[in-house]
Amino acid sequence: MAEPRNEKLIDRPRAVRDEDMPDLEALDAWLKRNVDGLDGKPEIEQFPKGASNLTYLLRYPGRDLILRRPPAGTKAKSAHDVIREYRIQKALKPVFPKVPEMLAACEDHDVIGSDFYVMERLEGIIPRADMPKGLELSEKQTRELCRNAVDTLIELHSVDVESAGLDRLAKGAGYNRRQIDGWSGRFRKARTWNVMRGEKVMRWLADNVPDEVAIRLIHGDYRFDNLVLDADDPLQIIGALDWEMATLGDPLMDLGNAMAYWVQADDDRVFRAFRRQPTHLPGMFTRREVVEYYCRKMGYKPENWAFYEVYGLFRLAVIVQQIYYRYYHRQTRNPAFKRFWLVANYLLWRCGRVIRKA
Repeated sequence: MAEPRNEKLIDRPRAVRDEDMPDLEALDAWLKRNVDGLDGKPEIEQFPKGASNLTYLLRYPGRDLILRRPPAGTKAKSAHDVIREYRIQKALKPVFPKVPEMLAACEDHDVIGSDFYVMERLEGIIPRADMPKGLELSEKQTRELCRNAVDTLIELHSVDVESAGLDRLAKGAGYNRRQIDGWSGRFRKARTWNVMRGEKVMRWLADNVPDEVAIRLIHGDYRFDNLVLDADDPLQIIGALDWEMATLGDPLMDLGNAMAYWVQADDDRVFRAFRRQPTHLPGMFTRREVVEYYCRKMGYKPENWAFYEVYGLFRLAVIVQQIYYRYYHRQTRNPAFKRFWLVANYLLWRCGRVIRKA
């Protein structure tokens, strides 16, 4: 196969952090028993971004694999379930081709100390806080890429879950209420002394829960740095990654989650400092444009969009705080998490601002 013209733009891993290094000999032996066509000894590297499940690149002669595993440290019971993530993607692949090919999953902790799974590498460009050096898009091209990203979310939310065999993920009516109760409980458990109590935000959310507009397959963490762009045509999206939080739920809740990460050019300095995707570029939709475009195409007319916006920001505050909790209690020493308590406080403040405007 010819190398893509934009090979230098493809996302690259780095050396594995000491605390995250698995037993490579045991891993190699297990892989050769469970994945066909592997020869030689693998080289291992780690993708440095992301603060939840860990992602590694295993290089065998002539073949690259991606491995996903949970982080070390105490975890919420339902969090970091990589086996569930594997099964969702395996079922989804035939009806939503923008997921990698699943290869094998392991629940034997004697191999590397945790569950894990491996999949084929979906090689391409991953837009992070900034586009890779050398990738220059015009305002018109950026707008097309943005539209394609929202259309991919719409495509996902239109999947027939029964034909994919994913209807078993449903927990019955009351998804939105369960989300508010669940995330509120997680926040209270993970809160540290240096983070606001957040009780007013949680009370407002509990008092304003809407009925579900529909029950669809939702990603749970949809943003540009979980998308893979075609290296030959960077306006086209060839994959969506990180399905850890995927489930059946209200698609507007999924949109609210996505908007919590959508930092735009006219946001305040603090929010811009947290930006993890290139949504500030000229040509990108604003949050309002995303919501209006999505709702028009899906036929939804939310009566109180502020609820979904606050929910997305609050849920992100909880995720950030759970990660900081692990750092605070020395379950991880990753220095990237040292100031996450500041992020949690800011997101709670931002929730309050949206509530006051509403």
